[in-house]
Amino acid sequence: MENILNIKNLNDVDAVKSLQANFAAIKSEIAKVIIGQDEIVEQLLISLLARGHCLLIGVPGLAKTLLIKTLAEVLDLKFSRIQFTPDLMPSDITGTEIIEDNRITGSKSFKFIHGPVFANILLADEINRTPPKTQAALLEAMQEHHVTAAGQKYILEEPFFVLATQNPIEQEGTYPLPEAQLDRFMFNLWLEYPSEKEELEIVKSTTSMYVASLNRILGKEEILFYQDLVRRVPVADNVISFAVNLVTRTRPKFASSPQFIKDWLSWGAGPRASQYLILGAKTRAVLEGRHSPDIDDVRKVVGPVLRHRIVPNFNAEADGVSTIQIVEKLLATI
Repeated sequence: MENILNIKNLNDVDAVKSLQANFAAIKSEIAKVIIGQDEIVEQLLISLLARGHCLLIGVPGLAKTLLIKTLAEVLDLKFSRIQFTPDLMPSDITGTEIIEDNRITGSKSFKFIHGPVFANILLADEINRTPPKTQAALLEAMQEHHVTAAGQKYILEEPFFVLATQNPIEQEGTYPLPEAQLDRFMFNLWLEYPSEKEELEIVKSTTSMYVASLNRILGKEEILFYQDLVRRVPVADNVISFAVNLVTRTRPKFASSPQFIKDWLSWGAGPRASQYLILGAKTRAVLEGRHSPDIDDVRKVVGPVLRHRIVPNFNAEADGVSTIQIVEKLLATI
């Protein structure tokens, strides 16, 4: 890992070069364990550096959990995993108060025991398997980066990054995430099956004695520095106008919205979508060594940002149109 003092002494131009080099190193380390999924790795890092959260959706066996654990190890961050089940309680996530005896004075007092949410990278595995009451326990932590228990506020350590997974094919015994909670996730990422060539490599490496030795590339202080760097990246007005224009066109009640949006959507995306489009574009630009994003950077993050923020109606379902198809059609009109 680089010396944080050296990084902090860099000007922004050199810091961008440093981040680009570290990004290449991170991808190289993750590739020791994860075969393929290059785009997903990039989008995870974009979300982390933009101070967002990710929802990963994919069928079982696509290494969703392994990818997240590997990312946490390469980034030298505290990792915590919660397996969401129907009987999980909010206190199982945030923590709970216990009565503690003072052996010297004989008095009793309450002590708060931190739950697994007190980590840098939190894996919420199969988040849709737990009831809404427990899902909501994550809302405050994701948005405010703190937890409230018994009237006391406990600040979460930065960086704080939630990665939730969902299985799209097993719907029995699941509780769909409310729109308010979905909106907390910067990206909604869909993991695809590997190619035949990639699957050959996966089988060879996972059925042998091979054990990858991972190097830690970045620590907490470096990540916080790069998160601040992303915020300082300038954006041209026409790029911001493009992002805002795109998001407002997803709203069926707006006069400027295309007819297919009015026909297929009940609700469009809110202002948070515009914010995440710009943050995603800025982060993508600096990861590639550029000092300002362009409209193409916005286009590259539109799918992950919008697919979970627009609500199709019955007409879209009847026509067999998916949310990502609606997003792609909208992009083609601008």
